[in-house]
Amino acid sequence: MSATLLQPAFADPVLDAQRSFRAALKALAGPGVAQSLLTAQTPPHLEGLASASHALCLALLDIDTPLWLAPKFDTQAIRANLTFHCGCPIVSDRQNARFALLDDSQLHDLSGFDLGNDRYPDQSCTLLVQLPSLQGGRQVALRGPGIESKNHVSLPLQEAFWEERESRSDFPRGIDVFFLAGSELMGLPRSTQVLFKPSQTQGGV
Repeated sequence: MSATLLQPAFADPVLDAQRSFRAALKALAGPGVAQSLLTAQTPPHLEGLASASHALCLALLDIDTPLWLAPKFDTQAIRANLTFHCGCPIVSDRQNARFALLDDSQLHDLSGFDLGNDRYPDQSCTLLVQLPSLQGGRQVALRGPGIESKNHVSLPLQEAFWEERESRSDFPRGIDVFFLAGSELMGLPRSTQVLFKPSQTQGGV
């Protein structure tokens, strides 16, 4: 590994990782509500990764969390920095990944990612999806645990993503998702129901 590829991580590795981890928990506990990672705790720029994506990787990944990288993120610099700072193995087989770092070009096909099992649903793969923005797409409503009534979101996602997610939802099995853009993140746990407009079979918004 070339030392020139390595970039600094958190200024305070323990405290900043804890802050980012708490933001991730808050995002999953309140699906559809954007959480901001304060500039003071975000790591320095790593080309190809939004600051929220970089921070969440530093907070969530370790030696026991194999990572699958979409082609956009499978660069020498990203590999070097994540393996050095997190210690996470990078795997080529989706089935072996506990986390996957994706961009919007990969969301039409979620096959291969581990959905966990009824006894160990926590062994499923968690998707970290980097988007250009957390707004600007088709509006849907979210309902379920952590939501008082409904939360409306307009994530810029392909229609195929919602179909792929639905086809792989068999609670408690399923996939948890973090959407990341800039310094913001939003959670979509497997327990959340997605509602579309009345013309859609999923029900009304």
